[in-house]
This record gives sequence, structure tokens and C-alpha cells, in this order.
Amino acid sequence: MRRMVLQRPGTALVAEDCPDPEPGPGEVRLRVCACGVCRTDLHVVDGELPSRGPVVPGHEIVGVVDAIGPGVDGVGLGERRGVPWLGGTCGACAYCREGRENLCDRAVFTGWTRDGGYADRVIAHADFSFPLPPDLDDATVAPLLCAGLIGFRAWRLAGAAGAVSRLGLYGFGAAAHLLAQLAVHEGQTVYAFTRDGDAGAQALAGDVGCAWAGGSADVPPEPLDAAIIFAPVGELVPQALAAVRKGGTVVCGGIHMSDIPSFPYRLLWEERRLISVANLTRQDALDYLPRAAASGVRAHVSTYPLALANRALSDLRTGAYAGAAVLIP
Repeated sequence: MRRMVLQRPGTALVAEDCPDPEPGPGEVRLRVCACGVCRTDLHVVDGELPSRGPVVPGHEIVGVVDAIGPGVDGVGLGERRGVPWLGGTCGACAYCREGRENLCDRAVFTGWTRDGGYADRVIAHADFSFPLPPDLDDATVAPLLCAGLIGFRAWRLAGAAGAVSRLGLYGFGAAAHLLAQLAVHEGQTVYAFTRDGDAGAQALAGDVGCAWAGGSADVPPEPLDAAIIFAPVGELVPQALAAVRKGGTVVCGGIHMSDIPSFPYRLLWEERRLISVANLTRQDALDYLPRAAASGVRAHVSTYPLALANRALSDLRTGAYAGAAVLIP
């Protein structure tokens, strides 16, 4: 198999050829058809999420099962499945027992604590892989497995305290452009906040139905009911709090964010809520994937061959494309 390996943080991925891995108990092996390039991959590569030893990044994996380990039921050879960020949980801690496996004390994560999908073969726990909507092709469905899922979880948290009619999205990349489509389909008015002068992202926001697009420091035309921050920029937190109405919610949707600067209490006062979203659950995927397909959610995709994974990561870092990037082995 061919894979792209991070030997140590802060260095370029290195191409390696090695024997195909064999699935162990409860595992399946997939021939990778597509793997999305996620900002979390950048956090791993850059060392903001420290890895223990060499690792193959990638956790938005679409593949076809070509080997099945002992003890796996309900998965067949040749089946197309998706593998997300959450790669496994203990099933026994308090969080797992409460249905909050995204907070499991002993969770493993695809492309961070176990090898991921920047390869042409990958091993996954069968119970942490999912059947995929048949009407979405490999490259289109790959970003839904993290960007789509984390956006969906953040969106549900944003609406937990009350109905949301006006939704702001800060950082209009892979997650935001997917969530915007679902939110518009659900009847919400969406406001997109991008890097200053990012004409490509603002044009994409208009294409997917956003009512307004501007820079991250701009004031929206009307107060927001809720805002979700996807950009890993702590300075956006007080800006988003200032943009939401009394009783509104701001959700931090990333796994890593720069430090949040101090801000006056008046921005949080009047029962505004500031919360984070962490990882995802398998139920999130089961709820989201068919709903996204039925809502017409489609990823705006730039594709790269596996050998150009370093270029794809660099382009993500600099904002060289709008939407999502996907590696095709």
C-alpha cells in the first residue's frame, strides 16, 4: 500500500510503500476511494494536536471494504462505507454510558491516534464506520464525514436554547459551506463571515444561499440568534458575542483555537451562552448523513491526487480554494 506519513510535527508528509495491513478482531480494511482534507489534519501536522510517533493523517474517509476481521457482523465485502474522526471508544466510562461517547476518556481518533486515510488502504473499527448515501459520489460525500458532521452537531447545540432564525457562520470553509445549505433548507437566514477580502469564500456563500457575506469584523445587518465559529481564531469569540441578541448562543466548533482575548462582561451578559462542541458521536452520523442527502447538501470540492497531500494542506492553510479539498488515491 501507499501512504503519506507524518514522521514528526512541523514536517512535510513522506510517501511510504508498505504491505497491506490486515484487520484484527472487530475491524475492517477499506480500499480508500477518497479522503477529505480537514483543518484538524493541519492541527495534527503542525503539532497543535501533538501526535505520539509517526501517523497517517486523514479522517474523512470513503472506501470499499476489501477485508473483514474476526467478529464483525453486518458488514460485507464490497460495501462502501465512511470512516470519521471518532475511531473508537471504551464503551464503559460514564460518558459512554450516558450516550456522550464524543467525550470518552479513552477514545481513539482516526488520523491522530490511529492511522487514517491519507493512504490507499486503511483499517477501521467496523462499529465506527457507516454506510453512505448512494446518491453522493466519493469526493462529494467525503467532507460530510467531519466538516459536515461537526457542523451538524454545532448547529444542533446552537438551537438547543431556542429557535434560531438568523444564524451566523464565522470562517466560511468546508464545515460552514455544508452547514449553510442545511440551514437554508431548514428555513434559516444565514450570514457568512469570512477572512477580510476573501472574495472566493464570499461568492461561495452566495452560491449556497447565504443572505449576506462580509468580513469577520463586519457587523451583520441584524442581530443574530446564534453564531458558530469554525475558524480557529480566538479573537472571533467577542466579535460573535457582540453580534448575537440577548439570550443568543455562540458555539466554538473547532478542536483547536488560539487564545480567546479578554472581553467586557457586557458581551456575555443578558444570558448569552458561549459553548464548545467536541468531536462527534456515531448517532450524529446516523442522523446527519441521510438528512444531508435529503436536503440536497453538496460539497464544493477541489480534488488532489494522494501524492500531492502536502500541497492540499498548504492550500488549506493559505485559503487557496473555497469549500473543501479531497485526496483521491
